[in-house]
Order: sequence, then structure tokens, then C-alpha cells
Amino acid sequence: MIFTTKAEYGVRLLVQLGGQEPGHPMSLKAVAESESLPLAYLERIAALLKKAGLIEATRGAHGGYRLTRPPEEITMDAVVLALEGAIAPMDCFLDDREGRVLCSHHTDGEACSTKLLWTRVQVGVIRALQRTTLAELVDFHHRGAPAAAHSLPTPEPTHG
Repeated sequence: MIFTTKAEYGVRLLVQLGGQEPGHPMSLKAVAESESLPLAYLERIAALLKKAGLIEATRGAHGGYRLTRPPEEITMDAVVLALEGAIAPMDCFLDDREGRVLCSHHTDGEACSTKLLWTRVQVGVIRALQRTTLAELVDFHHRGAPAAAHSLPTPEPTHG
């Protein structure tokens, strides 16, 4: 599963806003310059985050964007959902809008042979996003990635 630049840039925008003093807005131009991101694209991403209720805008000389709630209360599943839509590890997964996963390969009386695998992948990704808060990412950003990288879990070796 590959997320687009909308998710990447959106998270980077939120990390910048999360690093601000509470209640102090930051302009998108400042975020774009700080993160070397295209301002026009960042404006479209900010509109999606605003529509989802994750950020708000204020106008004026000291205006800009700020978080609508503390970084500890913003989980990455909400961010990815706002920017990318439902998480589906395969193109054949269909969202039935009731929280169930349907497969377009499903035929009457026969289940898709790979649905179990892809459902587990989907659930794993969603759980990881639900457990990750913006506050964690802001903290990781401020500590510096190289120093914090050794605190990341090591993947289990695969045997094949």
C-alpha cells in the first residue's frame, strides 16, 4: 500500500502546526518554505484537513492555520482518512460504508482466496495509524530523526 504525497505533505504540515505554541497560527507560506513544499498544493491539502475539522484558519496580519485540538488527541488514522480516503491494501477491496470489507473478486458461494491476508494487512495498518498521535511525530521531529531512529522497533526477520 502506497500513500500519496497528500498524506506525506499533510502530516508534515500538521507536524509544523503541532510544534507551534497553542493558539498561535502559522501561515502556509511559512510551512511551505520550512518544508520545501509547493504552496499551491499545500493549500489544497490544508482545505482537506480543515474540512475534516483537524485544522482551522484565521485571517489577518497574524493569521494562518492552527490545530483544532491538542496534538495528543490527533491520531494518524483520522489524518490519512481525511487526505487519502479509506485504506484499502488492494484495488479489489470495496468499502461498503458499514465498516465491512468486500472484495470485487467475490462470487456467489465462494470467498476470495486472498481476502484474509489483505484484511489482516489493512487492520494492521489502521491499528498502527490509530496508535500514532501527532504529538509523537512532533516530539520525534524536535528530537531529530537520527538520534531517535534507534528507538524504533526492529522488524522481525523473515524466513524464506
